[in-house]
Order: sequence, then C-alpha cells, then structure tokens
Amino acid sequence: MIARICALLLWLPCTVAAQGFAGLGTDAEGFAVPQPDPQFTFPEDHGAHPAYRIEWWYLTANLQSADGTEYGVQWTLFRSALAPETREGWQDPQVWFAHAAVTTPERHLVAERIARGGIGQAGVTAQPFRAWIDDWHMAGPDLDELTLTASGDGFRYRLDLVAQGPLVFHGQEGYSVKSALGQASYYYSQPFFEVQGTLLLPEGEVEVAGSAWLDREWSSQPLAETQSGWDWFSLSFESGDKLMGFLLRDEAGTSYGSASWITAAGQLTAYPDGAFEAEPLRLHRVAGRDVPVAWSVRLPDRGVDLTVEALNPDAWMAVGIPYWEGPVQVRGSHQGRGYLEMTGYESRD
Repeated sequence: MIARICALLLWLPCTVAAQGFAGLGTDAEGFAVPQPDPQFTFPEDHGAHPAYRIEWWYLTANLQSADGTEYGVQWTLFRSALAPETREGWQDPQVWFAHAAVTTPERHLVAERIARGGIGQAGVTAQPFRAWIDDWHMAGPDLDELTLTASGDGFRYRLDLVAQGPLVFHGQEGYSVKSALGQASYYYSQPFFEVQGTLLLPEGEVEVAGSAWLDREWSSQPLAETQSGWDWFSLSFESGDKLMGFLLRDEAGTSYGSASWITAAGQLTAYPDGAFEAEPLRLHRVAGRDVPVAWSVRLPDRGVDLTVEALNPDAWMAVGIPYWEGPVQVRGSHQGRGYLEMTGYESRD
C-alpha cells in the first residue's frame, strides 16, 4: 500500500506517507523552526513560508439550509517542502495538496488534489489574497472578505465569507507549543466568518448560510517523534464565545493538550497542557477503524462541560493520508456547533 501511495504522489516525501501523521515528528534539519515571541507581518504572513517544511490554510464551515438541514464544508490547502527554497518549473521543491468535503447528516463527499509548485498549478499570494490549486480557489481582496470554490465527485460549492471579528493568536501570541519537549508551530485563526453560498449536491442546489473558521499554521516539526495523531476541536457557542482545544496523542497512551478561549469580541485566553479535557464517549467503526464520534469536553476554568457529537459519524476523509473530519453538534453547559478533526487512528482489520 505504501509503495502505491509513493508512486502516486511521486514527489511527496515517502517517509511522511509511510508514517502518516506521525511523520510530522521527523527531523526538521535544514528548515526554519518557529521561535518564541513571533512578530507577524500582515498581509505577508497570510502567504506561504517556503523556509518551513509544512503549512496549511484550513477552513471549516457550519452551514444550514432554509429548511433547517445542517451541513459542513471543508476546504484545505497544504504545502509540504522537500527543501527550504523555491525554484521555477518542475524542479521546485514545494509540493501542494488540497482536500475539500461536504458533509450532510446522510453522506460525506470528499475530493483531493495534488500539485507541484513552480508551474502555476497551485500556490498562495498574500495581497490580494489568493490560495488555489487547479480550479479550487480561496480568494478575495484580503483575508476579511473571501470567496471559496471547490468541486468533486457528487458536489460543488461556492461560498462568500465576510469576517465579523479580529484574527486571534493561539498559545503565546501565536507561538503554539505542541509537546513537552517544546515542538511548536506558528498558529493564528480567523474564527469569525459569516457565510452565505450555494452547495450543488446529487439532490440538487441548496442555498446555505452559517459561520466558518480559518486556521493558519506553519512549522517544520510540530510533533514530537513519539506523537502519532491528534484530536482537535473548534467550537462556536450561541453566546458568541468560541473554544479551540486539542490533544496530541503519544505512543505511550498519554497526551499533550492546549486550548484557546475566545470571547465574542475576539479576546483570547490561552490555556496550557492539562487545562483542556476531552474523553471519548462512543466509538464508531469507519474505514476499518474505531473512531470516537462522541466526546465529553471540559474546560473547568470557564465552566465548560459539553457533549460534542458528530453530525455524521461516517465523515472519513478517504485521501492519501486518511483522517476523520466533520461537523459536530454541541450541548451541555454551552450550546453550539463546530468541527472535529481526528488523525492517527490506525486500521484494526
């Protein structure tokens, strides 16, 4: 299986394909490494950082049609570098791949694109902002006003996004520590998008509206060598407040966590390892894996005690390096919606 993946991707590092998300803990030698006290410069930092090994522009949206049906949309562009430089043409060491998905209560539709840098097939420009791969686009005059397009087998969408709040910077002013050994990334978000648009699905065209959350992250070694995957939550509450929290799982069965509490006005409070708690409540068998699709989530300092449950338990991203990603419903001390991403769950078949 690994040989087939490597033959397909050609230029994607086979060590990453072989290790799955654990490959993010491999050596970062030769690449730039995030440092504390980052000084972000905008709009430049909305663009690509080729001196770093990995980077992503990751958008998820919780949407609803006029009849109350819930939908989820994902649009993600990844950059992976073979070397910390750029070149013209096919010799460019920057590799791009992207995922798009639409989730409904009954189905999960997924597409993947792969491109080589240096030939115009994919890339990101900071001003005006444009992220693209083939005919998939996230573009606008800046990061506050975007149009999102993607298509795949059985779906197509066009969404218009307008930010209603500020950027927020996770961890230590955007320096997000991912392990007790100090691996880290630069990490900021725009979690305040209002969305309107159209989904084209097998059953027809659907007008939708809702909210979206964009994550921007880059690093060269965001995981420790022993970390194999993560459980990541982005939750938006009816109060307007928001919670981002993640647990990075270790081969020894322990985890390292972090969280951000974001007020409706955009003020962020960062929480260190141990403050955010998430425990599986129910497993679901999907793609030969037992994946938690219902969780108990707590942030005691904010009185948060939630049940977070998948809209569609079968939201499996059957892509080159597969993972679970889908919209969730939130109830308990706070009501709302959000997204859950889970990586590193191995097949038991």
